[in-house]
Amino acid sequence: MSDAPAGPPPRPSYRERLLPGALGWLGAVGAGAVAGIALWPLSPTAGVVVGVLVAVAAVVALAATSPVVQVVGGELHAGRAHVPARLLGELTALDDPEEMRAELGPRLDARAYVCLRAWARTGIKAVLEDPADPTPYWVVSTRRPAELVAAVERARHAGPGAVAAD
Repeated sequence: MSDAPAGPPPRPSYRERLLPGALGWLGAVGAGAVAGIALWPLSPTAGVVVGVLVAVAAVVALAATSPVVQVVGGELHAGRAHVPARLLGELTALDDPEEMRAELGPRLDARAYVCLRAWARTGIKAVLEDPADPTPYWVVSTRRPAELVAAVERARHAGPGAVAAD
């Protein structure tokens, strides 16, 4: 028996990498500038080299730590965590930043799974209906909450392991 996959991996019906906005990237470059300026009096060459290295490292770190939110193969993936769409109950699009803030602050249950990036000020709340899982719900950052809710709904109605149509 072969261990080769049966076919190509399923195509996500929704995919978003939660990259920072312009201010996040500007902050990374600014960190490099600050490092370069700090070393400039000792050696202009060292200041430029270290400044560029710090800026590049900060940009790479921001990109590498930005989670992917996707719906693929009948599952919702948020960063490294994933849950079958069939185990999700009520889905709420948190398309108002104040509503998202309330879910992450005064209304937050400490047992909830949170995939948060401060630069994505909106998200979704997905209630878990798995009696074996102590996590009551997920709060997931996204810049397109209505689209993510629609993709999870399609995956839930498509059945386990099915790929939801676009």
